[in-house]
Amino acid sequence: QLQLVESGGGLVQSGGSLRLSCAASGFTLDYSAIGWFRQAPGKAREGVSCISASGRMTYYADSVKGRFTISRDNGDNTVFLQMNSLKPEDTAVYYCAGAKDCLKDGRPTMVNEFGSWGQGTQVNVSS
Repeated sequence: QLQLVESGGGLVQSGGSLRLSCAASGFTLDYSAIGWFRQAPGKAREGVSCISASGRMTYYADSVKGRFTISRDNGDNTVFLQMNSLKPEDTAVYYCAGAKDCLKDGRPTMVNEFGSWGQGTQVNVSS
């Protein structure tokens, strides 16, 4: 069974950078699209970015385009989220999860269709 563990969160000032990691165990990541999601207090979980199993396709929420970069190292069974130019509104718990693909029927795969959720890593951006 695929198990995912996030790490790399922390406290950073506005404009700073963090690199999140999503490490897999129990199963190879080679055949899974991996999505990054975040949830701020009192808000619904939202999709941030997704990378296809091959790594050739990447997708970003409009709010993070140009600032965040998703990548994967299938040899290391890890997916990364490089976050630059962080803003206070990026403060949230960040989660990674797996799915068959980032898109389903031409639309972003629904959050509830992702599985093997990690425990999350807290990102705090101070102003």
